[in-house]
Amino acid sequence: MERKKYSSYAEIERDLEILKLEKEINYQKLVLSFQKTKESITPQNIVNGFISSYTGYVKKSFPEILQSVLPFIISWFINRKRGD
Repeated sequence: MERKKYSSYAEIERDLEILKLEKEINYQKLVLSFQKTKESITPQNIVNGFISSYTGYVKKSFPEILQSVLPFIISWFINRKRGD
């Protein structure tokens, strides 16, 4: 990084003020991000996230599950009728 050459104290003060404001902005962004994260980590949100991911998996896998379970259900009904 190349050093900047200043010709007056006013330029130095201006750059220091800019850096101070950038630091404050970044700090406030960090605080806001922390608050949002803290709000999102509640038992209800964790359970909702788990349920939504689980239902997504079941929806994707449902045809495969149905295809593998359906023959057993049909044979159970057929055998049940024969047994009566």
